[in-house]
Amino acid sequence: MAHSCCGPGYASPQIAMQAEPEKILYAIALYTGTGIEQPDYLATIDVDPNSSTYSQIIHRLPMPYIGDELHHFGWNACSSCHGDSSKSRRFLVIPGIRSSRIYILDTADPKAPKIHKIIEPETIKSKTNLSAPHTVHCLANSEIMISMLGDSQGNAPGGFLLLNDNFEIIGRWEENNDLKFNYDFWYQPRHNVMVSSEWAAPKTFYPGFDLNDVQAGNYGQRLHFWDWQQQKIIQTTDLGEEGLIPLEVRFHHNPDSMHGYVGAALASNIWHWYKNDTQWQVEKVIDVPAVELEGWSFPVPSLITDILISLDDRYLYFSNWLHGDIRQYDISDPAQPKLTGQVWCGGLLGKTIEVKGQQLYGGPQMLQLSLDGKRLYVTNSLFSTWDNQFYPDLASKGSYMLQIDCNLEEGGLEINQDFYIDFGKEPNGAARAHEMRYPGGDCTSDIWL
Repeated sequence: MAHSCCGPGYASPQIAMQAEPEKILYAIALYTGTGIEQPDYLATIDVDPNSSTYSQIIHRLPMPYIGDELHHFGWNACSSCHGDSSKSRRFLVIPGIRSSRIYILDTADPKAPKIHKIIEPETIKSKTNLSAPHTVHCLANSEIMISMLGDSQGNAPGGFLLLNDNFEIIGRWEENNDLKFNYDFWYQPRHNVMVSSEWAAPKTFYPGFDLNDVQAGNYGQRLHFWDWQQQKIIQTTDLGEEGLIPLEVRFHHNPDSMHGYVGAALASNIWHWYKNDTQWQVEKVIDVPAVELEGWSFPVPSLITDILISLDDRYLYFSNWLHGDIRQYDISDPAQPKLTGQVWCGGLLGKTIEVKGQQLYGGPQMLQLSLDGKRLYVTNSLFSTWDNQFYPDLASKGSYMLQIDCNLEEGGLEINQDFYIDFGKEPNGAARAHEMRYPGGDCTSDIWL
């Protein structure tokens, strides 16, 4: 990828948007929970429409262990280190959320990454009393920060793990910990703030979803605003029952902006936050109504499981995993999003379609947007035990990966009928696909100082 010569990433979101289009893409592929006794792996996918292997998996790197449940991952360095020529975006940090093992992969050969180092779960637990790693962000000081969802026994609340640039454990990041649960985080250094969200204890979500856990208060509903420098919570906002299970948090990419969003999965709504004088304000700005469905004892929520913001901060995208649609909203006015695009790709509402002759199973889940904002990629696996509850066919049929064209002028979404990755036909049997990243950075990993 073309970029300035003075460090990894790009000097600004605007410069990142002018980079060459992505040629390859990395995706997590899972066998955990499918009944196939094979390790999870990292798939390298050709997304260059001018390539002879376009829309194909061109390399697979299996992990040495079975049952990790690889989930979210990140880079050792990104645009937060731009300007430091001693750093490069070379190593992928890939945790197993179920095993608590962390893999460091070397992408010196971008099409064929190799395992560089493994951090064993026993080491993490003994040094930090943490488990269940989730979100990975590189920091401008070369350290790597990972949100951890549990203690060494799988109980809430977890905390934040710090690694140095040699991938050695430094310890825990937070100075205090008034968390009830932990999940995702995003920091905005110019405003000295980090925002974190809440899922549940690993002991709660590992076995699957249980409505009794909702009634027992075993799922989160709060946002936490941290003093980034002092590493302490300065404000906690309880979203109430209308904000149950706030998952992915996204600040505007503009480092001067004080606006951001979080998607509440179970409550199926989007919340907007901004700073007013000295306090962070949080308001609900999008609601997706639940739908009565035959065979269900309660109205089915859309279950918003992933959101992202385009690098120009104009569009917000999110996936409704149970209903089966992806939405595009114009957020030029951050407090009043306007629906501009919607596409159906699976789901429980019977609105699924075919792509390249294949009927789409499961619901749209993980999203990744090209740097120029024109191509949105989507996979459909959420979490192994939850997949098996809500979309049991995924275990035998495998995941899809789709590419959706985004209309940036007038708004709108359209599935690219020439791109379809069928993880159901993998050499070791049907696999499930989760998070995706590009070698040159993307819309959910880079943070600008």
